[in-house]
Formats: sequence, C-alpha cells, structure tokens
Amino acid sequence: MRKYLCFTMIMLFAFSVNIVQGQMLKGKILDDRGNPLLGATVTLEPLQKEAHSKDNGRFVFYNVPEGDYLLTVNLMGYQPQQIDFKVDSGENNFVKITLMPDEKVLSEVEVFGERYKQPEKMDVITRMPLRPSEQVQSISIISHKMITEQGSQTLGDAVRNSPGLSTFTTYGGTTESLMARGYRGIPTLKNGVRVHSDFRGQGFLTDMQGVESVQIVKGSASMSQGLGNDIGSAGGVINIATKTPQFRNTGEVGLYVGSWGKVRPVFDLQRTLGQSDKVAFRLNGAFDRSDSYRIYVSKDRIYLNPSLAWQPDKKTEIVIEADYMHDSRTPDQGTINLQADSINAIYDMPHNKFLGMAKDRFFQNTTTYMARINRDLGNGFSLRFAYFGSVLKTKNIRVHASQLRNVGTTGEYSKRQRTLGSSSREDYNNGFQLDLVGKDIYSWKIKHTFQIGLDYKTSYVKTVSSNSIVLDTIDVLQDIPNTYVLNRNQSLTDNAPVESRDYVYGFVAQDVITFNRYVKLSLGARYGLVNGVSGNAVSSLNGSAWDPLAGIIITPFENINLFASYTSTTSLRGAANLLADRVTPVGKTVEKQFEAGLKSEWFNYRLRFNATFFHILNDNLTYGELDNAGQSTGYYIKAGNLRRQGLELELTGRLLPNLDLVAGYTYLDAQYRDSPYYQEGSSPMNTAKHTANGWLNYIIDKGVLKNLSFGLGAYYVGERPLAEYTNKVLPGHDVQPNTRPFLADAYTTVNVQIGYSYKNLHLRVFANNILNSTGYTAYYRGGYLNPTDPRNFAASLTYKF
Repeated sequence: MRKYLCFTMIMLFAFSVNIVQGQMLKGKILDDRGNPLLGATVTLEPLQKEAHSKDNGRFVFYNVPEGDYLLTVNLMGYQPQQIDFKVDSGENNFVKITLMPDEKVLSEVEVFGERYKQPEKMDVITRMPLRPSEQVQSISIISHKMITEQGSQTLGDAVRNSPGLSTFTTYGGTTESLMARGYRGIPTLKNGVRVHSDFRGQGFLTDMQGVESVQIVKGSASMSQGLGNDIGSAGGVINIATKTPQFRNTGEVGLYVGSWGKVRPVFDLQRTLGQSDKVAFRLNGAFDRSDSYRIYVSKDRIYLNPSLAWQPDKKTEIVIEADYMHDSRTPDQGTINLQADSINAIYDMPHNKFLGMAKDRFFQNTTTYMARINRDLGNGFSLRFAYFGSVLKTKNIRVHASQLRNVGTTGEYSKRQRTLGSSSREDYNNGFQLDLVGKDIYSWKIKHTFQIGLDYKTSYVKTVSSNSIVLDTIDVLQDIPNTYVLNRNQSLTDNAPVESRDYVYGFVAQDVITFNRYVKLSLGARYGLVNGVSGNAVSSLNGSAWDPLAGIIITPFENINLFASYTSTTSLRGAANLLADRVTPVGKTVEKQFEAGLKSEWFNYRLRFNATFFHILNDNLTYGELDNAGQSTGYYIKAGNLRRQGLELELTGRLLPNLDLVAGYTYLDAQYRDSPYYQEGSSPMNTAKHTANGWLNYIIDKGVLKNLSFGLGAYYVGERPLAEYTNKVLPGHDVQPNTRPFLADAYTTVNVQIGYSYKNLHLRVFANNILNSTGYTAYYRGGYLNPTDPRNFAASLTYKF
C-alpha cells in the first residue's frame, strides 16, 4: 500500500512539475531585408516575461503554459511590433517576426555605429563577417548620424570621436594626414581603395555628405590590407564608407550656412526601381563655398555620389557605386615660430596677414568607384568579390615662405623668403578582393567563422614639379604684400615628370574558433609580395613577407570579453637599399604589436566600455648617410628602435533612451631607443602623451519641448613636440640637431549644438570652439603651422521626405 501511495505521489508530482514547466516558445527577429537583429526586447504578456534576441536573431521563453499570448517586440530604430500567438502542446511553438525601420526614430549614436550588426563595408578592411566587439582588433566606427549631429565638415572632425586619433597636419588645408598610436600618416582608404598612395600618408580631402561611416582599425593594418609600406601602417587604417541604397523611398535636402560666408546646400535621394523592389538607386551630393577667417583664403567644392544596388535573388547582392569631388581652395601656410626650435614663440598672426599670395590656388579632383558582389552559397558559406579604383589629380600653384638658411647666426626669425612654384600629381589606384567566407561552420562541437582570400593592388603615380622663382623676403611683423608681378625673364616651367608603378599581391586566411561560450581563438596569416618600378629602374620595394595574427578572447561572464593578440607589420619600403658599408641591404622593417584588453557591453547592449593596452616595437629604423659637405650619399645607417605603448579607454552608448554618450582617453608613451641619430628617450614629432574626447547629446522626448535636443562635445590634446630631437642632420629635413624641440601647448576645444525637429523639418545650430582656444595641427619642419579655427557659428536646416 505504501509503495502504491509513494508511486502515486511521485506521478502526481511529476505531472504537476510538467504543468508548471509548460512549453518552450522560440522565435527569431529579422529586419526588412531578412537579416537577424540582435538586442530586440521581446515581452510575453500577460506573463510579463522578457527575453532578448541574440546575434542570430533568436530568442526563447521557457515554462510557458498553453494558451493565448501577446508578443511585443521593441528595438531602437525600428517600429514596435505586436503578435498574437497561441502556445500549444506541440513542437511548433516558433514565431518569426520582421521589424520595419522607423525613419522617425534616430538611429543609435555610438562610435561603433550600428549597435547590433557589422557596419556596411566593414568587411572591406577586416575581411571577416563579425561585429567589432567580436574581433581581437581595436575597432571604432563613427556613424553618419554622429557626423550629422556634430556638423563635422572634415574627416579630422569626425575621427576625434575615437580615442587617440588626431590630425597630424593639413599641409595648409589642402589634405588631411591623420595619426594614431604615435604613428603619423596612417593609411586612409575610401571604400577600401587608396586615393593618395604616397607612403607618408599625406591623405586627401573628402566630403562628409557622402559618408555612411568612418571605420577605424587601430594597430596593424598589414593583416587584411597589406599596407605595411606606409609610415603609419602599424598605427592603423581608416576606411571611409560612402552611402549606398537601403531599398527605401526616402530623401532629404538641406542647407548649411556658417561663419565666413559658408553656404552649403546638400541633397540625398534614394528610390527602389520597378515593382519587385530588387533594384535601388541612390544619389547624394553637395556644393560648398566659403571664405576664411584668414584674408585671401577661400574654397569652393562640388560633390556627387551615385550608387546602384541589385538583388536578383535572395542570395545575391550586387552594388555599383562611385563618387566625384572637385575642390578648389587657397593653401594657408599658417604662422611661424619666432625663435629657435627649442623655444615656444609661435606667432599669433593677425587674421589680416597671409604668408602667401592672393592668387595661390590648390585644385583637387578625386574619383572613386567600386563594384561588390556578395553571394550566399548556403550552409553558412558565402563568396564576396570587390573591385575598386580611384583617380586623384592635383595641381598646386602657390608661394611658400621658407626660413632663411642663415637664421641661426643672424637671429632674424621673423623673416621668411618667399618662393613661387607649382606641382601636380596624378595618382591611379586599382585593386580587387576575392574572399570565401564561412560563418558559424561547425566541426564536431567547435564553431568556426573564417575567411580565405586573395587580393591584388596596383598604383601608378606621375608627379611634375616646376622651377622655383624667388619673389621676396618678408618680415611677418611688418606689412606683408600679397601680390606680385613677374618680369619677362621669369616663368614657371615644368620639369620632366617622375613616374612610378607598384604591384601588391596578397593571400590572407583568418579563422575565429569558438570552443564554447567562454573561449575563442583568432588565428590568421598573410603572405604579401610587392614589386614595382620607379622611372626606368626597378624600385627598392621588391620583396615578400609573412605577417601572422594570433589572439584569444575569454568570456568569463556574458557581455564581458577579455582579449589579447599578437601581430606584425612588415615594411619592404627601402629594404633593398644598402647600408653605409655599400654591401649590406637595409632589409625588412618588422613592427611587432601586442594588444590586450577588455570589451564589454552593459544594460542590454546599450552601453559599451572598452580598454586596450598596446605595445609596438620597431627595431630596424634607418636614416640617410651624409657626406662631409652635408649631401646625401644614397646609403643608409641604422637608427635604432622606436617603442610605442599606451592605454586606450572608450565608453560609448545610450545611457537613457534620450541621452547618448561618447567618451575616450588615450595615454601614449612613444620613445626612440638605442639610436645613433635620435636622442635617447625622445618622442616622435607631434605625439601627445594625453588625448581625450567626449560627446553628450540629450533629446527631450516629452512635453511642449519634445524633439528639442542639446549636444556638448570636448576634445583635448596634450603637450607635444613639433619637431624631432636629433643629434645629427637628417637629409631633406629642416631640423636643428642637438636642439630639444619646444612643446606645443595643450589645448581643448568645446562645441555646442542645439537642434529641434518638427514633422519632417530639422534645425540645428552649432557653436564651435566656444572657448576660442588655439591649438596647432603642425608639420613644423616643413613650414606648416596651422592653428585650429577660431570661434565660429553655423546652422543647418534639413527637410526629409
């Protein structure tokens, strides 16, 4: 009897447990193009249970009793969705929910752009189908929304939202050379292609109207791109991703006006074509015209960005795009230092003084084009092909003010000799990438996301320079004439053109191996082969190299990733040059990088905090040998080591539904070591130990002031040397040996923005550098010393339809 009662009680208990446990309700959240959405909040009523979709879009509820329920799905940037669903005792309790974009809701404001998926064209520079938080590299994304909210007019304005990024120089406003981790001239791409292929990373001008996002991979760019020959390659790579169709019928027109006569109308139109919504077209552009706070300085620009997308079936996407910009402007050399390199005596030049001439002009025409084909092969495999190209043409006719050669003995630092000259450049770049990608491919219980690919790049450069004509000698403390008349015997005549061609072949393979929820390994290797010609001679670039990547990600808790990685960047530039013994080649330069840190996500992915420590060592620096007359011999001498290490902190996300935050800080320790040329422990030019950035944006979402927004941003750059500290003269560089360079003062710029939306209209008012602080983005040894823009104001009015 007891056994019977015990058995009955056990069965009743098991039956009651089964009733309590109920059923399992599963589902998947997709966007309007069938892509899975991460981080959607799913509420099950009336049980008031809550779940969140994972990176594959899936969610699950456990212990759901049979019955009728209401599923409510919310995700920022998408229209809320409610679904009635009946849970029964079967095994088909699965629901698929599609969310439609909400054009009236502002997208996420993050340095990482779109929070839940890989940004558009990110795979061009990483070659992997992973979000930034899933990779061992330190990656930042500046979204187009942040660019719009802050009113960013240049690439330098945009990248300051990423810790440690700064402007090295603008060469008088004619280009943008950026730096990261103490490396000047980091490679800058547009849609994956070089535009200005000079190894010094001089950069180029770009119009922000066509920019969808700015993508920054810090550290070695050699793994996926094969860009080891640039001066800044080990510091990172920047990719400017332009706008492409989103298969929506939307558009906007706008007008931006500001200080110094700035007028900038813009437009952006996109439409689906035909009845099937398989073809979409987008065209956006801008016209820009303005003067400057500096007398005689002005610019004008026109920009166009057309693109076409075609989806012949659900597994294939083809995108063809291009952009064109004509820019004409006055180069502005800035100001000068009124003492020796060891003394900070930068002249606060009045705005009614100009070192050049009123007729000076710099012209730039850039064209980029790209074709991409993505094909889903099924079972997690896909094939990706991209072909891209660019054409850059510049013409520079200007007067340059140079320091007098005998200034060291005369002490006349305020005097400059002005010389008229011209130069032009034609820069053609082409390349393609072919990748086989596998995402979430299982071998036993181990998951792989991998890429195997080929790439090929070519560049052709033709430069032409003219003779130089000495016009006069000026004293900047006196009146400066800004017109000239050449006599009959004076004219600018072009010298013979200088031509060069480079060819780069690469093979790269990467694999992110997920053993379980706690441990991932990231392994990769790249083989690169470089050769080229310069004039009628084989260039010194020839050679090949292997660069490895090894990393680990440990996830002790959900949304907290600890990572560490090692990679290298190999430069073959000058590897075939001979040392001073006239026999031994200089050899490859290998920069070895170690990174470790934390990537974390909090409050349902709303807030991210990243911390990265990096250590980079270059152990094969060289410099040119000089003869007794101070002339270059064409041979080289070892210059020791350069170590860069530091810490990057980054906090970004949405603290509240209507409060966005971006904040960053970087500490950098960059020192020359064991060098016969550079002073021991000295820092490279223009490297600040401390930089910081911050941005807050608050939107009133209730009451009579609804849709009124306030933005506040600050950017800090610490003290930094504006020249190298050497004990010898370096060929071609105006650096005073054995003279400790002065430190440029630290500075902070503060910007304020106020915005208001009414139906389809949006008004923004900007106050930039409201504290009127002065800092210098300098290329000091080359004679450029450009200050930040003084306090200025602007307003934009946009109509969306």
